Amino acid sequence: MVKAIIFTLAAAALCVGLFIFTELYVGKQFDEFSAAVETLYDKTENKTANREDGFAVRTLWNSKKENLHVFLPHNDISYVDYWLSEACGLIYRGNYELALAKLEVLKEISKNLPGAYKLKFENIF
Repeated sequence: MVKAIIFTLAAAALCVGLFIFTELYVGKQFDEFSAAVETLYDKTENKTANREDGFAVRTLWNSKKENLHVFLPHNDISYVDYWLSEACGLIYRGNYELALAKLEVLKEISKNLPGAYKLKFENIF
């Protein structure tokens, strides 16, 4: 009986530790990505963004999403892929106004998506 309680508490502690690690890791990855999106947004707003800027953000995202697949559903990752691809395509064509709209959505996604996986009461129940 005592062993069962100890193993149960150890498993619970391990789960809480994993949840905290996931929250910190996902938050850090999205903080770095958000900063890159913000820079791309500023360049697009100034109409100085070019194909290489979009490619740099896409390369950063590709390096982040390789490990995020472990923690996030594939649909959430593909959602970011979709909006980033649209924005990069518009920047490439020089359509900065529409690209700003897509980047605005991408900024909100990168700000709100990590919060959906935080260890909060509303996310547990």
